[in-house]
Amino acid sequence: MDNDEHLLHFKGYNFERSTVDIDLLENLEDFEIRDDDVFIVTYPKSGTIWTQQILSLIYFEKYRKQTENMETTDLAPFLEYNLRKVDYTKRPSPRIFSSHLPYYLVPNGLKNKRAKIVYMYRNPKDVITSYFHFSNLVVLLRGYENMDAFMQNFLDGKVVGSIWFDHVRGWYEHRQKFNILFLSYEEMKKDLKSAVQKVCDFLGKELSEDDVDAVVRQSTFKNMKSDSRANYDNKLKNEVGIKSDGHFLRKGTIGDWKNYFTVAQSERFDMIFQRKMKDIPLKFIWDINEE
Repeated sequence: MDNDEHLLHFKGYNFERSTVDIDLLENLEDFEIRDDDVFIVTYPKSGTIWTQQILSLIYFEKYRKQTENMETTDLAPFLEYNLRKVDYTKRPSPRIFSSHLPYYLVPNGLKNKRAKIVYMYRNPKDVITSYFHFSNLVVLLRGYENMDAFMQNFLDGKVVGSIWFDHVRGWYEHRQKFNILFLSYEEMKKDLKSAVQKVCDFLGKELSEDDVDAVVRQSTFKNMKSDSRANYDNKLKNEVGIKSDGHFLRKGTIGDWKNYFTVAQSERFDMIFQRKMKDIPLKFIWDINEE
């Protein structure tokens, strides 16, 4: 299989070819943004579904109280991967969108700083590990025999999402143009309640203590893995297709990379990371035991 068969290159960025809405992409800069829109932005495999779940629970009471059958894929859909060709202009406010877009491809309306962006990032060694397994699970992505081959393509940006360093740096370096909150996967993992409260404060959403607790409870990895509304498993098997047994939510831990990286791979990645991220003050946690 050709390395790039599944990739669509558009303005210096790689999309998954078969599911991206190319018409929407070409008109993206003019996509009309409402002041109360909220965007979840991530590099792939960095906690997108987790953030979708949290924001859906914060914003939609019927979802939080499970009084109506809703799915996060409908409550916080992907902007650029609009498979069902939903007319987003007809969605009621507030609208939540998910996206893997780099900063320079998002709609111009986001730059007026009224609509909000929650940018979730994750330590890249765990991103690589999660992405490696995901690539070997999903039919739409190229599979890899070993971590070495995947890591090389990841570093070269020959994956959906392009170069991780460019994505995180780009958003951070241009943060002044947006109304944006940076949140790390690891800080959510270590203290989910504090992270949920931080998100509520940023969004200007006042929830009761009981409601915050309900958001936290339904956003734990264990509960999401057993909640078909939140875990994408059915969508993956029925709509996308899988190559092997597995789940969309695999482990959801910090430091799983240690089970897959050789010492040489880890040291090589560390050198590249230090060089490319030395002037970016975002905090990265590489191990569950780190403070």
